[in-house]
Amino acid sequence: MTAAGKPVSRPGVPPPQQSVRLAMEKALEGMRSQSSEQMLWLGARLIDQTWHLPVMGDIFCIDLSLKCVRTKAGQDVGPVWRLLAFHYLAIRSRFPCGQPELTFGDLPEARAYSQVYRQRVCGRLCATVGRDRDSLAAASAATNGRPAGGGDLAFDFDVFPHLPLRLIWYAGDDEFSPSATLLLPRNIQRLFCLEDIVVLSERVVSRLSGQPF
Repeated sequence: MTAAGKPVSRPGVPPPQQSVRLAMEKALEGMRSQSSEQMLWLGARLIDQTWHLPVMGDIFCIDLSLKCVRTKAGQDVGPVWRLLAFHYLAIRSRFPCGQPELTFGDLPEARAYSQVYRQRVCGRLCATVGRDRDSLAAASAATNGRPAGGGDLAFDFDVFPHLPLRLIWYAGDDEFSPSATLLLPRNIQRLFCLEDIVVLSERVVSRLSGQPF
């Protein structure tokens, strides 16, 4: 199951609500069998029987006994962000934290889908919060984005503790609209499957656009 709540293969796909439920149960099972030492290495902290995971300038408070995830302000986290967090915290291996240096199209398995990805992620960003410099700068600061090098404006984001992304934005002019590139760490496929990478990228744009977790 992916973070989109859909099986990877299409035959026999259950109804959408059933897919989400099954994906959540599988993700919870992976987390529950995770060692506390690995959870700590992944950047989570256990406080009063609740795991606290930094996510884009906020904290996900994960109560496994109640199967609930809330932000530090007490708001319920939506199912897609919950699945992404559970998938992240179920990672078994340890690896150097890769720097953001690859585009989605640089991933060999992703090349055929790269144009669609650009429209769903970079195109959407430039049509919303990335339409102008000031809006993007304010949104990036609000989600703990750190100024980085590249383009006319660039920011690094720690989506999860071991998952940095870099957004590079180019201002438009009288002839061309603004454009953007989202850089991924070289080892991202050790964390997430291809569809989860797409969903994660879309959710980062949604968050920058002011949408709740």
